[in-house]
Amino acid sequence: MELGYLLRQTWFGAFLAAIFVYIFFAFFGGANGFTSIGGTAGWLNTAAELGIIAVPIGLLMIAGEFDLSTGSVVGAASIIVAMCTSFFGFPVIVGIFLALAMGVGVGLFNAALVHKTSVPSFIVTLATNFIVAGTALALSRVLSGSSTVSIPDAGWAEVVFATRWNQMYISIIWWIAATALATWVLKATPFGNWIFAIGGSNDSAQRAGVPIWRVKRLLYVWTGVSAALVGVMTAIQFNQGNAVAGQSYVFQTAIAAVIGGVLLTGGFGSVIGVVFGCIIYGTITIGLFYTGWPTDWSQAFIGSLLVVAVLANNAIRDFALKSKN
Repeated sequence: MELGYLLRQTWFGAFLAAIFVYIFFAFFGGANGFTSIGGTAGWLNTAAELGIIAVPIGLLMIAGEFDLSTGSVVGAASIIVAMCTSFFGFPVIVGIFLALAMGVGVGLFNAALVHKTSVPSFIVTLATNFIVAGTALALSRVLSGSSTVSIPDAGWAEVVFATRWNQMYISIIWWIAATALATWVLKATPFGNWIFAIGGSNDSAQRAGVPIWRVKRLLYVWTGVSAALVGVMTAIQFNQGNAVAGQSYVFQTAIAAVIGGVLLTGGFGSVIGVVFGCIIYGTITIGLFYTGWPTDWSQAFIGSLLVVAVLANNAIRDFALKSKN
């Protein structure tokens, strides 16, 4: 495979960064167990839960939009499952259905508000994040008196959402499935071509007959449902719902996508790149623990990597465009 071909791939920079980051922490934390099954499970589990949301976020960013409401959807979904099963005594399937339906509703709300108001999606979805988080917290405290509600027994749902092997959660399988679906959509369907066209130029896409808002609406719903799915998983894994959980995902998902080669301006990126971005994020988050260094350094690592990623992504895009010309 030629070097020139690799340099034109949006995921290549993230791939190299993932290898470097892993080797770095294997060297400094390997003696403490970073390369053990437990250490590997730690960063894979972290990357998987982040990746389930980051993959559709990456598609949305390629289309030129943002969604910062996913963090509150995770918390709201987890508390919905807990309240339905513990407080109201409904079967767990009811809580899961309502949680996923809430994710659909938030996605549709974001898409409609962005479309009708023409306010940037960054602002709209950040506002939605506060609305959903505040509503979930207030209702949880009014009904149960607490922001955290226990789940005594999730039954069959534990097999589907919380099974683990050697400390590796089934969320890794869900992540692989989400990645496969998104890769197929982006590479092998007209919908994927529409995503790139919209991100490249809204006006050109509209003149070409691309159903812009139908595409964006589906992408917003996809991110909302994915965030709700992670909320369901965390609630069942830890046997409790927390209305304020998930806020770390607000910016982590977008950061993982950018590290993975997605441009903030849209029209450029790949699903595989986002996967490597999540692996990098998970490796840094867990790797610092095994080095024995203060975990406060994780923010410095990620911030530095984000700057490097943005510069590298722009350079790769310029190289790819020059190669075509």
